[in-house]
This record gives sequence, structure tokens and C-alpha cells, in this order.
Amino acid sequence: MRGMNLFFSSPIQGVPMSQLPADARRDASPRLESIDLLRGLAMVIMALDHVRDFFHDARFDPLDLTQTTPLLFITRWVTHHCAPAFVFLAGTGAFLSLARGKSKGELSKFLVTRGLWLVFLELTVVRFGWLFNIDYSLSIGQVIWAIGWSMVVLAFLVHLPRVAIGAIAVGMIGLHNLFDGVDPALFGSFGWLWRVLHVQSPVVYAPGRLFFVIYPLIPWIGVMAAGYVFGGVLAKSQEDRRRTLYRLGFGLIGGFLILRASNFYGDLYPWSAHETTLNTVLAFIDTHKYPPSLLYLMMTLGPAIAVLPLLERWRGRGAEVIIVFGRVPLFYYVLHIYLIHILAVAAAFLTLGDAGFLFSNELPGSWPNTYGFGLGVVYAVWIGAIALLYFPCKWFAGVKKRNRSPWLSYL
Repeated sequence: MRGMNLFFSSPIQGVPMSQLPADARRDASPRLESIDLLRGLAMVIMALDHVRDFFHDARFDPLDLTQTTPLLFITRWVTHHCAPAFVFLAGTGAFLSLARGKSKGELSKFLVTRGLWLVFLELTVVRFGWLFNIDYSLSIGQVIWAIGWSMVVLAFLVHLPRVAIGAIAVGMIGLHNLFDGVDPALFGSFGWLWRVLHVQSPVVYAPGRLFFVIYPLIPWIGVMAAGYVFGGVLAKSQEDRRRTLYRLGFGLIGGFLILRASNFYGDLYPWSAHETTLNTVLAFIDTHKYPPSLLYLMMTLGPAIAVLPLLERWRGRGAEVIIVFGRVPLFYYVLHIYLIHILAVAAAFLTLGDAGFLFSNELPGSWPNTYGFGLGVVYAVWIGAIALLYFPCKWFAGVKKRNRSPWLSYL
């Protein structure tokens, strides 16, 4: 994604990387590659959750402490950190594109067209990857949908002062939980709009036609706007930047611990003590994702920001592999859904002799109880899928590096 993948240019406004002094180039490279590494890590971990969706035998919410196991809970919970990093860094990428000399007008136009393109992909190519059918009695709005509309809104916000954008972002993230109890029915015929904005729920838009809003747009719009403002941190000197990153990251983590412990505000569901210490801890970190609560975002964005200084120092083969995924995020995202779904179809045929449910609008919770595997198989398939994805992603990263055609910025 161009908006999420502009991390090879100078962070100094309007000055190309090649024109910077050698010491500035050395400092710019680690800070920018750390963004690609963080995004790549988020995407690799995200694939684990989607493999679990298609392969695990549980027909219940993995976060339900009355039915789950600690390992299944953590397998699901750790992937909570992916979407916030994904959306946040999209905003950061938009800010850093200005450092290449792009005007705000040019950035605004790109964000609108890019955002609408992502919404279109979500409703067509991505939807088909999830369901393998063209039965549009069910449509789904997930993370690509949320990123797309957030880009469209950011296209207008970029014309405001950064202080104003920051205030809007913080206000949206920090205050939206005040409206958790608002019923869409209060808006009458416009109840659908409140569902799209803030309530994970189905929207019936025509007889027999249902749009399931998995990712309501608030506060994801604020998360992307916050990422845009955050981009300014990367323009600081190495020492100041790392100090700021640690303060922001650990400040969010500390704030989460204090606010969550108080059970006062910031999440739709309070936590409570359980029979075991482990389950109490799991209940404490079980925050609301749809839409993401204030505490959910503090819990996930805090570690993401705090780890950036460490990623600046990460070198070696592992970093080289992860950074490939971070440089072709949309290509990876679409490809990984199709790959995992195809592998699941093969698994269903081998174990059941039938994979019809994998071509229907049935969601995993209603799949046959006779289908599925334990976590050992889930992790094995995940590792295998990542290994297979590396080669086409490396190829496409090379294509984008060699070819600067504008249309590639939309892939």
C-alpha cells in the first residue's frame, strides 16, 4: 500500500534520502526500516489468527474463559496487536509521504482514491477470498474496509494543523466509549449509520441482503489520524526519537494497567476476579475489539510503539524476511487469505470428503463439528503458509522497487 509503504525516503521535509549527509542517511534507514519490520511482524502474526479461523476445531469464542484453554486464549489474544499497528502505521506512512516532497493536496487526492479502492477490494476480491462464492446475500466489512474509509477521512484532516488532527484523534479514541450504550434504534431510519460507525452488527440494506459490519469505523479513523501525527516523532534525532518512543509506548502501557485496574472507564466489559490467578489475568487483558475500546488500543499500541527502538537495531536473516512482508502489505494480505482458504479446502476434502461449507456464507462458528484440528496443526499450517508466502512477496517487493509506475502504489 503506498499510504502504508512510503518508508524509504528522507524524514526531512522535502529532501530526498540521496541528498542527505551520510550520518543522516545512516540514522534515517534504521528508523524507517523499523516501521516496515513492525508492520511485517503484525502481518505475520495476523496470519496465525486467520489460520485458526479456517483450521481450528473450536466452535466457540477463543476468548470465552468458560470454554477456552489458556493457549487458545493467548493464540487469539496476541493477534489483537495486529490491526491497531496496521491502521496506525497507515497514518504514519501518509505523513512520511510528505517528506518526499508530496504536497498536502497531492496526498489528499491519493488518500481519497486509495481509500475508495481499498473499500472496493474489500467488497469484491477480499470478500471472495474469505467466502469463495459470489452470493451477495452476505457482504462483510473488515480491516481493509476500515482502512479505506479512514484514509478518505484523513484526506480531509491533513489540511488541518497537526495539533488539530491530534486533538481529533485523541478525542475519538478516548471518548468514544462514552457512547457504548447508544442503541442504533434511537436514530430511526439512520440506525444503519450508527452501526457502520460504532456497533458491530448486521445491516440489512435490501430484502435478503445483509452487510455485516465487523469493523465499525469509530475509532479506527482516530487511530489512523493518530498515526499521521505520530509520523513527526520519526523526524527527531536518534536519541530524542528513542526517548520519545519509550515514553509514549510505556506511558500507554502504564495508563492501560491503571485504568483497567480501576474498572472505571475505557472498555465495554469490566474485568473480574476468577477462581484461578491465570484466568484473572486473562480476564484483565480481555478488552473489547469490535469496536476497539480505549483500553484495547492502549494495550496494543503501547507495546507497538515501545518496540520500535529495538526494531531499529534488529539485523540478520530474520529481519530480512519479516521486512519483505512489511513492504508489500496489501499484496500479502490478499494472497494470505486465498492461500489459507485453499489449504482449508484441501484439508476438508482429505478429512471429510466434502468442503461445501467452505464455499458458503456460513461463518466458522456454524461449520461441521467434525471438521477442524488442534492447535498443533494450526501452528504448523501457519508456519508453512508464511514460508510459502515469502517467495511471491519477495518477488513483488522487487517489482515495486524496480518499477515506479503510479498504478503500483495501489497494490
